[in-house]
Amino acid sequence: QVQLVESGGGLVQAGGSLRLSCVATGRTFSSHAMAWFRQVPGKEREFVAVISWNGGNTRYVDSVKGRFTISRDNAKNTVYLQMNSLKPEDTAVYYCAAGTFVFTEKNGYVYWGQGTQVTVSS
Repeated sequence: QVQLVESGGGLVQAGGSLRLSCVATGRTFSSHAMAWFRQVPGKEREFVAVISWNGGNTRYVDSVKGRFTISRDNAKNTVYLQMNSLKPEDTAVYYCAAGTFVFTEKNGYVYWGQGTQVTVSS
């Protein structure tokens, strides 16, 4: 069992930066791939980034490549999403998820956090 709690969301101007954190409880954090998804009202939850259990493999949705960086610290049971050069279209609720493999589909993840709101003003 893995429980996930996100933090770090907020309101930022376009071009600004935020760092999201997701702290996991449970002894198996280091064996899980960790991902970030985002969702806006009325739309499907969208894949943003994923990192393998050891940090050796990362993947990103094209719209955030070069701006967002996913990382993890297994000693702290924490995964991060550094978001730079933010755009208004990045506005969404961001969710952390844990899964067995490096999936980009939300159906590949069993454990989810409650989400943190990111709002980017123009």
